Amino acid sequence: MSFTLDAAEKFGIPNILFWTPSACGLLSYMHYRHLVERGLTPLKDASDLTNGYLETEIDWIPGMKNMRLRDLPSFIRTTDENDIMVNFLIRETKRTPRASAVILNTFDPFEKDALDALSSLLPRIHNIGPLLLLADQIKDDILKSLGSNLRKEQPGCVEWLNTKEPNSVVFVNFGSITVMTPQQLVEFAWGLANSGKPFLWIIRPDLVVGDSAILSPEFVTQTKDRGMLASWCAQEQILKHPSIAGFLTHSGWNSTLESVCGGVPMISWPFFAEQQTNCRYCCTEWGIGMEIDNNVKRNEVEKQVRELMEGDKGKEMKKKVMEWKTMAEEAAKAGGSSYQNLESLIADVLLTAGNK
Repeated sequence: MSFTLDAAEKFGIPNILFWTPSACGLLSYMHYRHLVERGLTPLKDASDLTNGYLETEIDWIPGMKNMRLRDLPSFIRTTDENDIMVNFLIRETKRTPRASAVILNTFDPFEKDALDALSSLLPRIHNIGPLLLLADQIKDDILKSLGSNLRKEQPGCVEWLNTKEPNSVVFVNFGSITVMTPQQLVEFAWGLANSGKPFLWIIRPDLVVGDSAILSPEFVTQTKDRGMLASWCAQEQILKHPSIAGFLTHSGWNSTLESVCGGVPMISWPFFAEQQTNCRYCCTEWGIGMEIDNNVKRNEVEKQVRELMEGDKGKEMKKKVMEWKTMAEEAAKAGGSSYQNLESLIADVLLTAGNK
């Protein structure tokens, strides 16, 4: 929240802003005001959501290519010129250059073009990700013990995975906020069932809009020998497990980085915010993902799961994500770019301010 800038400037202390989205997501937000100025948002009416308008090519944002309007963070899909989120993000991005430094949870080679473009808008960027790998460099046992789970983990997930063959299981988790309709739940369920592949599916009690997430007895019976349903889990640990072959995800940024760090390719069903942007980059820039349409159908789920697990595209995605995993590890280790960026942040911003 940029209101902290006012207090920091008043008292003459450094202020570091941590933007939690991807660099490509932040770059999109930095251009929200230009979308408004060009008349691309707000939408004329709700028909623009389905008449092909969202396919409008966006080729004028430096550092971004092969983008369509629908690939930008979803808050622009509004018909309200006073939309709270659009105006909030325009205000926040306008104020961000006042910060002493801006932290991003990413690493240099992964988002090079977006980071290069952001550097002209936010000259004091420090990329210190993936944070989960950088945290492994910390020797403090107390810091290492801190977790970020918002829900209680259901026991038994790792033990169940231990009984499965390497690279044999699809992990399904749509994060802590994404919701779906009862029909979408049914389509995902039968797509997984019809794929014939083992799966670990995290189903929160509030996953379905206005209803409980209940699956049919037929589905449970058909998949009981190869499927596990859980309410929550330690996702980072799951994605590192050798039995995990693919990740059906909402493409939240933390989930995306955890999947890369685990060397796991993705099937993406983005829900909102910059998840659409992350999905686009996974599919077209990084070569580690495939997208499922919002109007999900069981045959498409089945097809993509099979391709991910045994198809040529799935093999190529696995190869590519392993390359990114290696680069992420190189960036986070001592002497790597993210490690050096953290040291620079401490030396040039925090310690320098403390000596004044």
